[in-house]
Amino acid sequence: MLIINKNRIHYLILLLLIVNSCRIVDTKNNNGVDVINKIIDKWHADARDANFQEYFNRISDNGYYIGTDSSEIWTKAEFEYFAKPYFDKKKTWNFKTIKRSVYFSKDKNTAWFNELLNTWMGKCRGSGILEFENGSWKIKQYVLSITIPNTKIDKVIEIKSNF
Repeated sequence: MLIINKNRIHYLILLLLIVNSCRIVDTKNNNGVDVINKIIDKWHADARDANFQEYFNRISDNGYYIGTDSSEIWTKAEFEYFAKPYFDKKKTWNFKTIKRSVYFSKDKNTAWFNELLNTWMGKCRGSGILEFENGSWKIKQYVLSITIPNTKIDKVIEIKSNF
């Protein structure tokens, strides 16, 4: 007859809970990069598919979205207000990633990335910061920029000088 010590069972359960709750980002095996890539890919897909709730749940409550216009520095709430009519009409944006680079802080709680995108505006650059908070990765900041070939910058400067 096997006698089980209740204290040992409690410790075993506690150990299993702790191990299960641990988040391991192993950048040597590319796992951390894959996790961030999946999050951002899904976020872009949620915009494309007009999944308002899923899209905005990925942004931290104190996150920011910085758009291509100099006036577009939005808190999450401001960006939701701006974007809601587009999501409601299913007239959202479709950003297709061409290339993305992902980096991590030493403690693996912060990730940042930059990406080259194919958009309705042509090639754009996206960059962002994610933090691991309350058990999941949240976008703290996303910046969208229009890329301009250096050979065309004089024309852009001329256009901008009229504003």
